[in-house]
Amino acid sequence: MVKVIVQMYPVMPTASETERMAMRPIGRNAELFQKTLRGWCDIVEEADRLGLWGVTAIEHHFHSEGYEVSPNPGVMNAFWGARTENIRVGQLGYVMSAQNPIRVAEETAMLDHLTEGRCFVGFSRGFQSRWTDVLGQHLGTRATLSDGGADDQLNREIFEDAVDIVLKAWTEESIEHNSDRWQIPFPHDTGVENWPMASWTEKLGAEGEIGPEGEVRRISVVPAPYTKPHPPVLIASNASRETVEYAGRHGFIPAYFSHMDKVADFGPAYVETARQAGHDFALGQNQAIVRMPRIADSMADARQAVADYDGMIYKHFYENFLPGGLRAKANVQPDTPLEDLVDPMIDTGLFVPGTASQVRDHFVAQWKHLPAEYVILIYHYAQQPKGSVIENLKLFMDEVKPALDELTSYEND
Repeated sequence: MVKVIVQMYPVMPTASETERMAMRPIGRNAELFQKTLRGWCDIVEEADRLGLWGVTAIEHHFHSEGYEVSPNPGVMNAFWGARTENIRVGQLGYVMSAQNPIRVAEETAMLDHLTEGRCFVGFSRGFQSRWTDVLGQHLGTRATLSDGGADDQLNREIFEDAVDIVLKAWTEESIEHNSDRWQIPFPHDTGVENWPMASWTEKLGAEGEIGPEGEVRRISVVPAPYTKPHPPVLIASNASRETVEYAGRHGFIPAYFSHMDKVADFGPAYVETARQAGHDFALGQNQAIVRMPRIADSMADARQAVADYDGMIYKHFYENFLPGGLRAKANVQPDTPLEDLVDPMIDTGLFVPGTASQVRDHFVAQWKHLPAEYVILIYHYAQQPKGSVIENLKLFMDEVKPALDELTSYEND
């Protein structure tokens, strides 16, 4: 059975580009955000009733333009967990090149307990310089578009180091770590001296926390996760095969924000890398495909929905991060009508407009290449109204998912 996850990118809604300019900075409009926040929760509750597997929040900061206003996914997850019964809550994800990994380990373990195991965790590397570089400054982080350059390699090193610490904190009674960016304890050479509680920590804490001179030599990150050994982990992946292979080595779930042909290449690479690391996955198993379906009564209506609900964020935001070829082909100008952007948006491979049967055909074609265990559906709520998002989810669950279930022959939980 395919596991459906809904991911909403909170967009403060406006009727036009002119209105968005007039309301600047709309991202700080507290009244509008409050309204969006409440409707966001309504969609999550309906997704729970519809039987979706999971719902995710994102981590983005400083979006004064009103796009993707979601700076604290863990808080959202805790709120959703208290309002739902079966759906799993998570993030895609914590940007680990700009995070404190111990705090992430603690927060996600708490979420896992609050939801009694209805939690999953997503990690990403950070592609937006405005906030990744600011929040990651003490680590030396630079945002990356996975171009293989020096900043990309540095970002990957910082990311992987942080994830290693999270895994240790989740799974080991006490940890120590010594890398270029993190010393645990600090300072690592001497340990933490003059810890007043040392004699009691030696008796009550984890083995090895206290050294022979009463210094702190290891730390015990509490609580341990509710799920053993830890919640499922998703890794955001767009252009980098290296990220896919990294996910395979760890048994993480790669989420492919990629065109169909690239996904077809990534899938076997993931399975082979995972196999070499001792993980036995069938083709598509433990992998996720990300799409933005827009289902309507006709293709014309669906294309109009893409223009209305996704056109502004594509024109103002996404288009600036596209690879050179796609960006040149789109040829977006300040006065380009949103309706003229629909074809370039479809060319990215992420936007899928059409009737229920047309959208189903697209997904079936993708699943014949890679019968993924997970599908992540992205909506730009509240630019796309609440009722429209809920209706799209119902149609996907009723009209598209059954066809994909038939193509996933391997067993999954």
